[in-house]
Amino acid sequence: MCIETVPAARVAVALLHHPVYDKHRQVVTTAVTNLDLHDIARAAKTFGLCRYFVVTPVADQQALAERIRAHWLGGWGAGYNPKRKEALELLQVVPGLNDAIAEMTETFGTRPLIAVTGAKGRPNSVTAQELRGKLESLASPLLLLFGTGWGMTEEVFDQADFVLEPISGNSEYNHLSVRSAVSIYLDRLFGR
Repeated sequence: MCIETVPAARVAVALLHHPVYDKHRQVVTTAVTNLDLHDIARAAKTFGLCRYFVVTPVADQQALAERIRAHWLGGWGAGYNPKRKEALELLQVVPGLNDAIAEMTETFGTRPLIAVTGAKGRPNSVTAQELRGKLESLASPLLLLFGTGWGMTEEVFDQADFVLEPISGNSEYNHLSVRSAVSIYLDRLFGR
């Protein structure tokens, strides 16, 4: 993992497949998708983040993600698309959120602050602009969490140091793909 003074180099993104809700508000584990692995890794690399964690407790899903990663890092894919290889070098599959937190704590010598995202507004949310302003002065690294399914559980939100206000379009429809949401937030936080 990279350690630099640039704020983005102290930031990791995590895509949670568990614990998340389904549409009936039951806690579930969602499936890892190939598109999320590639596209979020590419966004993380573009904006200079240090790591992209995929969080799933399901061994078969972990193996799938690792097989895809290995193909692009050392398999035929590495020679075919070196840019994709660079992006997927950021990917790390972990069984739980605490594993991602532990990895960052070990790397940076201090526990990361946690920022969560969601499609619904919450009291005391901060804008991306407000968090961007705080990043320069934060002594701790930052772990930026995104959920799958119908959003992260309340227990995840309860761990957060920051809750980012939702992305709002100009219609009542508000159901972006997580890949789109990651790219929008990363641009707002780290774009030029």
